[in-house]
Formats: sequence, structure tokens, C-alpha cells
Amino acid sequence: MNPRTWSFRTRYAAGFLVCAALMGFALYAQYVMYLDPCPLCIFQRIAVCFMGVFFLVGALHSPRTRAPRVVYASLVGLGGLWGIATAGRHLWLQSLPADQVPACGPGLGYLFDAFPFMKMLKLAFTGSGECAKIEPILGLPMPGWTLLWFVVLIVWAFVAVRRSVR
Repeated sequence: MNPRTWSFRTRYAAGFLVCAALMGFALYAQYVMYLDPCPLCIFQRIAVCFMGVFFLVGALHSPRTRAPRVVYASLVGLGGLWGIATAGRHLWLQSLPADQVPACGPGLGYLFDAFPFMKMLKLAFTGSGECAKIEPILGLPMPGWTLLWFVVLIVWAFVAVRRSVR
């Protein structure tokens, strides 16, 4: 099966399956490998889910005209850009020397309960000590893998708009 001959629906269904697989691995890492997600990991998961939803809706709708396809690709891209920003911040925190790593802060659940939304976002993106912990998978930290997948999925979404067979 040659991906260059896939329809828009098939390409977007494949994008959804990749997002589902990424979330499956995130849950596997959490519950089997016992890697507890930090607040930035949770925001990356939200970005993957956001992209997955619009890949799925695009696959189910499978519009024939270009304009709705661009809308779906833009929404997937928006989620991907959020994910890239979050993963980039996470990688930056992991690159800090040990003496510059912020102290461990409260969990995301507490931040949601105790602070207004914008204050919670600011505190979560400031990062905390658990965000700087590096757990390499195949030699690359988890945010490095998610950053790579965000870029690939954004490109995949826009390529599907351009090259889909009718």
C-alpha cells in the first residue's frame, strides 16, 4: 500500500491511529514503566489528544473541497504547535544544570483547584523539579520524542491536504 496514493480520509485515519498509539505508549509508560507524568507531560498529552480528535473528525468527515481540509489541518497544526512549545520548554528544563532546576512544585490537580486558569498555566510552564528528570527511551528523552512526533504529524496533516487523491 503506497501512502502517496492514499485518500484524505485514509491519511487522516492514519494520523489518528498514530495519536492513539502515542497516547497508548504514554499510558504504558505511566502504568507499566511507573514514569509519573509531570505537568508539562500532561500538557503534551492534551496536545496529542487535541490533534487526534481533529484527525478523527477529518477522517470521518472526509471533505471533498479544499477549504474544510485546510481548516482540519490548521486545527491539527494548532494542537501541534502547542505541543511543540510545551515539549520545547520541557527539553529546555531538562537541559538546565542541576543547580538551576526549579524546586519541585505542587501537582497539576492542585494547581487547577487552587489558582485561576492563567495563573495555573504560568505556574505549570515555569516548570518544577520533576519536569527536569530525564528518562531516556531509546536514547532520547520523552519530550524529544513527542517534539519529533508533533512535527511529523503537522507535516502529515498539511501534506494530506495537498496530495490527497480524489
